[in-house]
Formats: sequence, structure tokens, C-alpha cells
Amino acid sequence: MEPTPGIDAYSPAEMARRVEETGVQKAELGLGSMLALAVLAGVFIALGAAFSTVAATDPRLGYGPSRLLTGLAFSLGLILVVVAGAELFTGNNLVVMAWASRRVSTARLLRNWFWVYFGNFGGAAATAVAFYFTRRWEDAGGQLGATALGIAKAKCSLPFGTAFVLGVLCNALVCLAVWLCFSARSTTDKVLAIVFPITAFVALGLEHSVANMYFIPLGMLLRSEPVVLAAGGWGPEAVSRVGWEGLLGNLLPVTLGNVVGGGLMVAAVYWSVYLRDSRKPA
Repeated sequence: MEPTPGIDAYSPAEMARRVEETGVQKAELGLGSMLALAVLAGVFIALGAAFSTVAATDPRLGYGPSRLLTGLAFSLGLILVVVAGAELFTGNNLVVMAWASRRVSTARLLRNWFWVYFGNFGGAAATAVAFYFTRRWEDAGGQLGATALGIAKAKCSLPFGTAFVLGVLCNALVCLAVWLCFSARSTTDKVLAIVFPITAFVALGLEHSVANMYFIPLGMLLRSEPVVLAAGGWGPEAVSRVGWEGLLGNLLPVTLGNVVGGGLMVAAVYWSVYLRDSRKPA
């Protein structure tokens, strides 16, 4: 008789070994597959961001409940990434565990991060363009568009240091969500592991580089739309920071913060606890 498969969650030590093995597989992906999966991840995160924008558009629930609902809606993005399978830059900061074990070279780590980041940007920005052409931003008298533009406006106005710290805290939660998924034995387990950390990071107003690859380009497309400006009560000058300079000024500190939050605060810590004594040559 074959043994009955286990149903208990994997232990943290087992999770660490699974993350390490997955990191090796990610680093060894062919460029074509890596880029295709990275574009998909950008699309998935953008879909979660678009869904969350709808949830955030009606503020009558009050600050706390509205933020909670917005975060729950955004969870869709990482659920799609993890369950459907895709390559997400922020989650791939966990490849640091395989790198620290000397199973992935520095060149392979940076190759993965570079191309996945590039693909994520392509997928997220393309989704922003697609959403713009749906004209769904005209819904509720332009309020949906005003919410989207307001999000981009706030992100482009963040000081460097603030954006960096918000990025650190954000990706600590995102990588913890991915880490928890490695304890899972079912799709239900994975969904439940994702929802709470992702809801928390959105509700807290933290900064995710890949989500911002959707939010800010969409804001750039909406900043000249009269119905959106009227719904938000802004003149053109009020949204002047929503542009290429604002996009780069946000992505640089947020991306650096995401690497610190995921690569150091999660991956390096768990590697030190569970894998430090089992290093292998790359």
C-alpha cells in the first residue's frame, strides 16, 4: 500500500530547503521562459492593482474599512503569481537564499533580477495602457480615474528616504507571504497564506515597485483627461509630478527598499537560521 501523502504544513526548516531549491530553478530558467513569466507577473500584479483601485474609489466606508477592502482586492495579484505561476521581482528576492548557500552565482542572481524586473515592467505598463483604452476610468463620473491619478500623484511626491523605507517594509511582507506559501500543501493553503500579509502592506500604504509600474504609468495617461481632473478637483499643475521623472524618482528608492526588505530582512535571516551550515559550491 502506498503511503498516504502528508497534509500537515511543511516545517520552517523544510520551507527553507524548498525555497533554496526553487531559487536554483529560477536562476537556471532560460531567458525566453523567464521573460514570458515575468511579463505575466507584471500583468497579474497590475490586475490586482486595478481591482484594488475600484475598491478604494468609494470612501464612504471610512478610512480603516476602506483600506482593508483595498488590500483584500490587491491580494488577487500575488495569488495569480503564486498559483498560476509567474516570475515576480519582489518575490524573487528570496533567491538570495540559494545565492547565500553558493548554489547560485552572483551573475545568475543578477541576471534573474534584471530580466524579471524588465519583464515585470513590460507587463504592468502594458496593462496600464490597456486599462486606459477600456475607458473604465470614466466610471462614477470620473471618480475611478481620479482615484488612480491620486494614487500616482501621491507616489510621485514621496521623498527618497520615505519611499525607501516604505519599500523595505512592503517587501518584507510580500516575501513573508511567499515564504508562507512554501509551507502549503494545497491551493487553499497558499491563498490563505497570501491574503493577510498582502492586505496588510496595502492597508498600511507601503510601496511595491512592480505595482508602481502600473499605477504611475496609468496616472501619466490620465493626467490630461479633463473628466479625471474635474473629479479630483485638480488643475494641471497639481499633477505635474506624475511623469517620467516622478516614475524614476519613485522606482529607484522603492526598488532598493524592496531588495533590502526581501533579500535581507526575510531571505538572509531565514538562511542564517536554517541553511547557514549546509552551504554548497555554486
